[in-house]
Amino acid sequence: MTEVLRVGAVQFEHRDGDKAYNLAQVTRFAVAAAEAGARLVVCPEMCLVGYWHLRRRTVGELRDLAEPADGPLVGALRELAAELGIGVGAGFLESAGEQLFNSYAVCLPDGAVHVHRKLHAFEHEAISSGAGYTVFDTPWSARMAILICYDNNLVENVRACALAGATVLLAPHQTGGTHSRSPHGMKPIPLPVWENRDSDPRAVEDAFRGANGREWLLRWLPSRAHDNGLFVVFANGVGRDDDEVRTGNSMIIDPYGRIVAETWAAGDELVLADADLDLVPLSTGRRWLAARRPELYGPLAQRLGTERDPRTARFSPDPVA
Repeated sequence: MTEVLRVGAVQFEHRDGDKAYNLAQVTRFAVAAAEAGARLVVCPEMCLVGYWHLRRRTVGELRDLAEPADGPLVGALRELAAELGIGVGAGFLESAGEQLFNSYAVCLPDGAVHVHRKLHAFEHEAISSGAGYTVFDTPWSARMAILICYDNNLVENVRACALAGATVLLAPHQTGGTHSRSPHGMKPIPLPVWENRDSDPRAVEDAFRGANGREWLLRWLPSRAHDNGLFVVFANGVGRDDDEVRTGNSMIIDPYGRIVAETWAAGDELVLADADLDLVPLSTGRRWLAARRPELYGPLAQRLGTERDPRTARFSPDPVA
């Protein structure tokens, strides 16, 4: 019997610091996903508080925005999941004692809550990086993992989740239109392109589908699914994010690296797809996992002395030795 899991990936333009508005958007899309028969809806990274503005905030302002994992925001997600009978995922700024984290909560309809802390946080020097993977069972025939934005760029992270049994990777992002230090990496999209999207839709579509949006994603994102034999649910921000423009392109990718559903809409959107979980066991990536020779991979876990913290790796203009 074919095992199919309908999932939804959401993109929306958040409002900086406006928790009430952002939570209302998550709620709106969760309701729409549930009405469409989805079992899980995935919203973007940090979408409940806004993202890129955080880098300009004082530590005190960050603490005012942050909430513990058992605070009102996650509590509202938990209630929403129970009410709708689906899983709901959204990103927030987490406070844990004296530490702050870029975190993502997935609330399941059975009351379970799984919170992932971004492993490679670079947004602000006061935001710490997480220390472990988040892989969990669900009420459906799928074991899931969460990796936030930059976490997905490092191939080891996705492989570790696959080896822990994940068959569906939730990949919330705020990307596209960023200023990469790499000469052939992403570059910013001029704000007028977004602001004039109604009068010049061709320009914004070209930007979103071009080298600073979808084309950049396709250089690497499908390989995370293909090489590890899992589904990837990519949920991205869209529109103005402080002084940058996020490019949306939310999509769902199957274990062969094929895009089964996507959008390049210049606006808020819900993407739905039926994930055929029977594709996983015989997928190319799963067979490659079975062919691994762990005795050869010791160097992957050794420090070389060239490692950099996430902020330095992200922003330093210095070439890597």
